[in-house]
Amino acid sequence: MHTQQSLLDQLQELGIDGRGTLLVHSSMKSMGEVEGRADTVLDAFTDYMKDGLLVLPTHTWSTINASNPMFHVESSPCCVGILPELFRKRPGVVRSWHPTHSVAAFGPDGVAFTKDDHLYDTPCARGSAWGKLLDRKATILLVGVDLKRNTFIHGVEEWVDIPGRLTDEHEQLYTVLPDGTEISVPSRRHCGLSWSEHFWKVDEVLQRQGAMRQGKLGDAIVRVCDAAKVEGVITEMLRANPDLFSDNLPLAKE
Repeated sequence: MHTQQSLLDQLQELGIDGRGTLLVHSSMKSMGEVEGRADTVLDAFTDYMKDGLLVLPTHTWSTINASNPMFHVESSPCCVGILPELFRKRPGVVRSWHPTHSVAAFGPDGVAFTKDDHLYDTPCARGSAWGKLLDRKATILLVGVDLKRNTFIHGVEEWVDIPGRLTDEHEQLYTVLPDGTEISVPSRRHCGLSWSEHFWKVDEVLQRQGAMRQGKLGDAIVRVCDAAKVEGVITEMLRANPDLFSDNLPLAKE
């Protein structure tokens, strides 16, 4: 059975910078048996990153839409797993105000990192938390999930301005603050096919280019992504082939 200490040891072995910025996408089930379960996993992450910034996605894109437009920062549950849902409720954790693609952060500059995401009308704008991951040369850790769950790649698609990834029209959504204040947030959305289902195609390329490596946390296979290197590799690939993620066919062999 895995413990907080054994998880801390594995994070050290993975070479995670405890003073940097770490974003975690996760499958708790993939980690196997952990003493204390999800709370122990979160304790390990927060302890390891105590001198840095720990970030988890707290997305609500599956529930917040035109027919259910009110995103409550304090209470709207996220749709991306048990670890983010428990994390957002912890003392000292700050959640951003974007109605569909919020993040939660813990660290001295968590407020600055999450600030103003609601001012953008797309899910992963360059000035949002997703773009700040690039500015901060963050590490993105995929625990028991693959590149299909790496929201950062959606951000790269936005920044390169790949056609057909976002709706032209806006949905009228609202962010509701803990004091009841309602903020209008007209929002474009990801549209069309599930482009992220095709992100797996660049797995080998990212590893070959040194932008991603694999390891283990608990029983889970993890992918350790260098956000800046990932952005560089995928930007170059998208500029050469804007249709890179438009199908599920493997990449042509070099």
